Amino acid sequence: MSPVPEEPDGIEPAQGQLRKINITMFLPLFVVAGAAVVVIDAREWWHAIILSAAVVATLVAFIRWASGGLLRVAVPCLLVVAAVWPASVLLIGGSAAFFGISYVGSAVIPQLPRHRGAAAAALVVFVAGAGALRFLVEPGDVAGVLFQFILVPTGVTAVTLGLMFPNKRFYDVVEELEEAREREAELAVIRERVRFASDLHDIQGHTLHVVKLKTALAQKLVDTDAEKAKEELREIHALVADTITQTKELAYAQRRLNLSAELENARNLFEAAGIHVRINREADVAAAASELLGQVLRETTTNILRHAQATRVRITLAEWSISIVNDGAQHAPLPELRGLAALEQRVAADGGELTVQQSNGQFLTAAAIPHRFDAQENR
Repeated sequence: MSPVPEEPDGIEPAQGQLRKINITMFLPLFVVAGAAVVVIDAREWWHAIILSAAVVATLVAFIRWASGGLLRVAVPCLLVVAAVWPASVLLIGGSAAFFGISYVGSAVIPQLPRHRGAAAAALVVFVAGAGALRFLVEPGDVAGVLFQFILVPTGVTAVTLGLMFPNKRFYDVVEELEEAREREAELAVIRERVRFASDLHDIQGHTLHVVKLKTALAQKLVDTDAEKAKEELREIHALVADTITQTKELAYAQRRLNLSAELENARNLFEAAGIHVRINREADVAAAASELLGQVLRETTTNILRHAQATRVRITLAEWSISIVNDGAQHAPLPELRGLAALEQRVAADGGELTVQQSNGQFLTAAAIPHRFDAQENR
């Protein structure tokens, strides 16, 4: 058994299920035990009223304890059961009424924010002290009073307390696991939003830079070569239409990059910008790595067109890697490229490594992915 916090409507994690189990299994036992206390100890009608008050307070405490709200009713429930136990000892002569103070006190103390040890000792002393009041009524029956009103109630209370402390800790761990699961779900949502934003940046940012490049080229050609200028404008129109399609596919989680198409697109863009391109294929790229390497190529192409003053670009492909080298690096510290930073996180999330280096006027972007993805793809 354990207190279980109330859950929002429509949500029933492990704690909500445990709450139902607690109430279903143990509430009938508490009702039977409370009825037994009244039947065994009550000899007059007013005895039954006093004992029933303790039973009702105990049941209220249990129900609130099972739902995680015991501290809200702790004070009134404790006052009732704490009054009934000595009243039963002195006026009724029944020894079973300690049932209420034993359970309610043992349930409340582990919930306290501090001084739980002192409260536990005080509870045991109170139960024993209230039971010892029976000596005022039966001073001659030392053995009977000692056993029936002191040892048994005190021992049961101590055992109940001893069980409730580890029980509370166990369900604290359950609650912590539930919170950890919720935080992991929130992180997954955040990661997906970042991935979506990064993909949207890849699509829109790449297209805008290409459109800017082709528009400038069309402006130069409009007076000297009208047909070529029209061709550039048609390509701009087709590029924008393709970007709209890709954006829709991204929104519906249908977008997948094609490395071959990205290679051809990069070649055309570089040549249109007057950049010489050389592509080396050391091996066929593995299907499992194609999409991620295509993202690396697209982002790098955009960065070269936007930031570099390159005249040559060399693209090298292997089964699980790609490297792009251009000669347009400026003689300055390595610039901050946010797109590559986001891409580095994506590559690292897949177990790979993205390398960005600048030296001797050259800028290198390379990505390598572990071969283990091949096994994952075949499973």
